[in-house]
Amino acid sequence: MPILANFYKYHKLPLLLIILSSLFYAFFAYNLARTDSTILLLLYLGLFLFASQIIRTTGFYFRLLVIAAVLFRLLFLVAIPNLSQDFYRFIWDGQMIMAGLNPYLVTPDFQMEMTVTEGFYNQLELYKGMGPLSASHFTNYPPINQFCFVIANLLPGKSILSSVIGLRLIIIAADIGTLYFGKKLLERLKLPSNRIFWYLLNPFIVIELTGNLHFEGVMIFFLVWSLYLLHCGKWKWAAVTLACSISVKLIPLMFLPLFFWWFRRPIVMNGTVDKYEQSKAEFQTALEHSQGVNEERRFPVFSGMTKLISFYGIIGIIVLLLFLPFFSMAFINNYTKTVGLWFGNFEFNASVYYILRDIGFAITGFNEIAILAKILPVMSLIIILGLSFFRKNNTIPKLATSMLFAFACYLFLSTTVHPWYLATLIFLCMFTNYKFPLVWSVAIVLSYLAYSNAYNSENLWVIGLEYFIVFSVFIWEILKLKSKAEKKPAFKGPA
Repeated sequence: MPILANFYKYHKLPLLLIILSSLFYAFFAYNLARTDSTILLLLYLGLFLFASQIIRTTGFYFRLLVIAAVLFRLLFLVAIPNLSQDFYRFIWDGQMIMAGLNPYLVTPDFQMEMTVTEGFYNQLELYKGMGPLSASHFTNYPPINQFCFVIANLLPGKSILSSVIGLRLIIIAADIGTLYFGKKLLERLKLPSNRIFWYLLNPFIVIELTGNLHFEGVMIFFLVWSLYLLHCGKWKWAAVTLACSISVKLIPLMFLPLFFWWFRRPIVMNGTVDKYEQSKAEFQTALEHSQGVNEERRFPVFSGMTKLISFYGIIGIIVLLLFLPFFSMAFINNYTKTVGLWFGNFEFNASVYYILRDIGFAITGFNEIAILAKILPVMSLIIILGLSFFRKNNTIPKLATSMLFAFACYLFLSTTVHPWYLATLIFLCMFTNYKFPLVWSVAIVLSYLAYSNAYNSENLWVIGLEYFIVFSVFIWEILKLKSKAEKKPAFKGPA
């Protein structure tokens, strides 16, 4: 009892905030409709206020923050998602595989035209729930994602709710894994370990991943595991886990060029690291790696290329093996066509694209999405290649910063930016000095105001407000950190 009394005495405020947050999350999970825009905004902003205060007032009482993170997720356990209907397609794909069918080869529309499949539970409800847009297209979810859908459907009950619980338990388990490896990686980098809670206790992450059942959380788990293994020097296993991340969501594919400088060994000469800025913690590693670099001194451009190619090779082989059970020529055609649709056919919550689209309207009188959808991805690719070859991503913070900028620029130039896409940015910013993804995770709720009307049409003034906030913070942080970097003396190694 004295222990509990002392605990309550010193943690009254965070405990109160956790209780209030739990009430808000419960209301969000079981009583909110996405058309109730005013209530949605109030709950969302209130949860962000509570989360920031919980982290700040709890300090380094790690166990309490972990309990809060798990509690908030468990509150959603038996709730049907109310802000997204994608989970119907997840369950559908899992049921397809369990019925012995390849989900990449037929659309739900075609399947329903053929027949109601025996042993395919809740087929009619799932078909109606996913909506006509999803039902008319082939699935674009990679194989490990599909495996998760199957696992979720194995839970007893054979109902949509039992499958939802299965999906949710997988995502919660992934978040716990992200906590484990994220904390260990932050500690190895000599960064505050409680940074991870700006991801785990972020209401956006709780609602979009656990609440709305988006599998970015599973992708991020494999990604942080990969970065941790890479930092430990276990690059082969890092390649395996990165391949698993790609096989949940394709997003990490765009990060592959950024590893170009990682395997270039630091060349030590006269007690300093030539051409590399190394932190004090990494200097000893540089000295250890300097053994046997005579050949690399003669051909420095090619140092580490064998490991880099092997790293990419392992990733490619693992991804191909995971796709192999579904492979056919029809699969290749269907999958590439479906992925391409997201670049050239859909529009939602865009920024640069909407500006260019309006300019196109003014000049030609038509929506030039067909042209812009070809130009904007090329611009994203050029930015990623620039970050890959002209920025030496030879430490985890540098690599994470380049990943952050690469994906942020990709989203800025995209035609479609669904809220849950931001999860990767929020995770990456934990290992950098940039916090604009946290601001964006608050502002992104404005995109849900599109569902407040019968036509689900966007108010471009609202979207403009969202991106005005995001770009203002983004530019301010770049200028601020650039100014600090210019004033900070470079580390030249121990005397």
